[in-house]
Order: sequence, then C-alpha cells, then structure tokens
Amino acid sequence: MALKNTTNTLNTLNTFNTRLELFRQPDHRALLTKGLRGIEREALRVNADGHLNLLPHSRSLGSKLTHGSITTDYSESLMEFITPASCDASVALDELDKVHRFVNDELQKDGGQQLWSQSMPCVLPSETEIPIAWYGRSHIGMLKHVYRRGLALRYGKAMQCIAGIHYNFSMDDDVWKVLHAQEPSNPLNAQDYQSEAYVAMIRNFHRYSWLLMYLFGASPALSTGFLRGREHGLETLSDDTLYLPYATSLRMSDLGYQNNAQDGLVPPYNTLLEYMQSLSKAVRIPYAAYEKIGTQQAGEWVQINTNVLQIENEFYATIRPKRVINSGERPVQALCERGVQYIEVRCMDVDPFESVGISLETTRFLDAFLWFCALTDSPLTNDAEGDANTENFARTVKEGRRPDLTLMREGSAVSLRTWGLELIEQIAVVASLLDEQNHSQEFTDSLNLQKEKLLNPALTPSARVLDAIRAHDNSFIAFGLAQSRELAKGFAARPLSTAERSEFERLAQNSLDAQDEIERTQVGSFDDFLTEYRSHTSAELCC
Repeated sequence: MALKNTTNTLNTLNTFNTRLELFRQPDHRALLTKGLRGIEREALRVNADGHLNLLPHSRSLGSKLTHGSITTDYSESLMEFITPASCDASVALDELDKVHRFVNDELQKDGGQQLWSQSMPCVLPSETEIPIAWYGRSHIGMLKHVYRRGLALRYGKAMQCIAGIHYNFSMDDDVWKVLHAQEPSNPLNAQDYQSEAYVAMIRNFHRYSWLLMYLFGASPALSTGFLRGREHGLETLSDDTLYLPYATSLRMSDLGYQNNAQDGLVPPYNTLLEYMQSLSKAVRIPYAAYEKIGTQQAGEWVQINTNVLQIENEFYATIRPKRVINSGERPVQALCERGVQYIEVRCMDVDPFESVGISLETTRFLDAFLWFCALTDSPLTNDAEGDANTENFARTVKEGRRPDLTLMREGSAVSLRTWGLELIEQIAVVASLLDEQNHSQEFTDSLNLQKEKLLNPALTPSARVLDAIRAHDNSFIAFGLAQSRELAKGFAARPLSTAERSEFERLAQNSLDAQDEIERTQVGSFDDFLTEYRSHTSAELCC
C-alpha cells in the first residue's frame, strides 16, 4: 500500500509540475489572468428584531423574474444578488458591494429591514407563514413558483432559508487548448477535451474541498427553532442556540441541505456523460413519496412532477459543471450540446464578518485552489475513494477544528492539519505564478492567511463566530442581529453616487417593464405550458 501511495503521489506531482511549466512560458502566461469570475450571494430579509420579514419583495428593487442582479432564491424573503462575470474577482466584489448598498437603502425605507448576516437562518415563523417566492403570472414565473412549492413539500421551508455564496469560475478556452496540445494521442475534440478537463477538476475538488470547509466554514451554530423538532445530536449553548464545539459548517452537514430521496443520487464525476445521464434519469424516475402527494391539489399545481428531481438544479451539489443556457433550454441539454463552460462552487458559507459575505482574500485563495485542482493529475474515482471523499467532508464540517482529527487519504489516516499544510505548500506554487502575472502579492498573502488558520484554529471564521456568539450571551440570534445591524450601518455610511443610484433605478424599472411585456404577450394556458415542459423532461435522454 505504501509503494502504491508513493507512486500515485509522484505521478500527481509530475503532472502538476509539467502543466505548471507550460504556463510559465511567455506565450501562455497571459492566460493566467483571463477566464471569468462571478459571485452569487444569498441573504434573508429580516426585521429590526431579527425575525424573518414577510413583506413582498419591494417594487423599487425591480422584478425578481427579469432583473439581472437582484432577485430571490427560494423564499420571497431570501434575496439573491448576482454579479456580472469579470476577469478579476475584485471587479465582481465591487459590483456586489454596490448592489448591497442600493438594496440596504431600499430596505431601510421599507419598514427598517436589513440583510441577515449569517448562512443559517434568523428566527423563522411557522412553516405555513414562510413565503414562497412569487414571480408574477407569466408561465415562466409560475413555473419558478411551482418548483418552489415542490421544494417546500419535499424538504420543508426552513431548510430552503439557508443562505450561501456561490463562486462561478472559468478558465480561458485557450488554457484547455494548451493542455490538449500536450496530449497528441488524446482522441477527444477540443470541446470534449475541455468538458472532461473541467470534470477532472471537479474530481479533485471533491478530493480536497474539505479544506475549504475548514478554512472558510462559518456556521458552527444555529437557532434551536430551525430544526423544527428534528433529531440532531448537537450540544446546547443556550435556550435559543445549538452548536458543535469543533464544527466549521453545519450548513453543509446533514443538518443543512439534505433529503432522503437524493441519498442514492451521487452522480459519477468520471465523465461528463455519466454525470448528465445520472441527472437526466433522476428527473424521469418516479419517487413513491412524491407520487403520493401528486402534482396538483385542489386544482393548484404543487410540484412540477413526482420524480426524484423536478429539474436538474434540484440536486444539492457542492460544485456543478455549468453552461449558459438558451431560452427554454434545460441545463443538461446545454451541457450535452455545447459542453462545460465554467464551474459553480456552491459550498461556501456567508462570512458574517465581511460586508458582502466574502472577502477578496477568499476569492484569491479560491482562484489558486481551483487552478491547482485543474492542473493536478485527477485519476478516476472509484467507490471506495468516493466514500472517503464524502466522509472527509462530513468530518470536517462537524468537527474540523478538533485537534486530533484525521482524514483518509489513499486508504491511510492523516491528520487534517498535516494534509492541509501539504496542500497549502502545493497551492502556493500556483499562487506565486498568479502573483507574478498580476504584479501583486495578493494570492500569496491569501495563502499565508490560510496557513495561519491551519496552525491556529482560533483564527478560522467558525471559531470567531463561536467567540462572538459567546460574547452575545451565547445567543446565535443575538450575534446575528447585532452583526446585521453593524453591516447595515456600514452600507448606509457609504451611499451610492447620484449616477450609481439612477442606474439601479433604471435597471429596476426596465426589469418591471420586461416582466409586464412577458405577461402581456404570452399565449396559451399555464397547464398547457407545464404539460409541454414536462413532455421535454420525460423524453428520451438527451445524451
């Protein structure tokens, strides 16, 4: 076993060094600064007392259906902010900051609302009172609403109120062409090579994403009321707060996003085709518990279908291969026809100490980490390794800061700290190259910050959150509310310029006009629309 492990390590290192050397060459170095970055941030709207705000989404923010930057996710009260894609994450962060400042101003006008600072929810009302997002009377708007009705039936509304950060990452297409040229015997065409290279990156992400949970997990505690009586195994910190002393991200544990129907749905990541076929089948296979509910109750649609998944995006994944879709196109169809365009990292907690939920330093580390995942050799994953990857992630989110915690690496136990420091040293080579090309020190500085967290767990966001909760009478809600107020004050202290505000107001009105146009010009009934939509998802596999 030791000899096998050594051989695998050497092969991985050789591949990594060979690929890295390609991008040290003058002809290819510029590719390091290309590619695109985008950020999506979710946040609940809350009242001044820290309870969920139940008012409708304000018209002053525009149409949730058609606005490009300001929308809602599951609930009417769960806001989602989306940045345009940019070559540099700093640009995306600047855009995200402007959105927050505009929204904060409007929320203050609308009953003194504010954005919740945590991933885990604020004080929630009963299930029946949590409002599902409403997108108007258009067929596409009703489809989005019915899909969310289905989520409520399948998972409960409380779970859908969890907020996160999604980081969208792509490399320039020429990166894959450079790597492809180094494999003259590879039979794949350019599109397929790029797709499979992204899938290989995803395999490595699953191998090493426990590190992200340790470094950036920020949800070690939650409100007692969130669990709705579920069994949990958590410890009591106070009457309103449950926690685990060494947890990093309860959001990403089995107490956060979970569902029994998806337990057996772990799409293989060995080829794009396997992944697509797995999801395609899941939107076609009936699930007995959902069949008992049916698709309509009292003449109202309550879910799109009664299958394991209503749509492919219902699958809860820490990372997804993505392709921008055309109107009316399903995600799997886009991947099948045009291949993988970018990846979406979905496991990042909202950092309550950062005004927009994520820092520039974190994005710099994510870029270096994802480059590392792309350039490092990524052998196919067997069942044993897949189980080990899942277990490593699960251990880290629940007890990542435990001093003696060990993970499994190629069949052998290794301490989280030891493995983490080894990975930091490997990623540091990528960070150094990125800094050289960007004429900065930001990537290396971020790596150094993460190294300090491995050496001193007290520096991790999860440890800092627990310290802050204890300083607020051991109350998750009290800390969350205090931090939300502090962040709101920070936004208010930096008002938008007149020109910036006018632009947001223009975008809001344009989105309302666009929704009105959709509703005015649509034809046919919603029943017919949904029947047609369902016929596409029940057709033969697209791949």
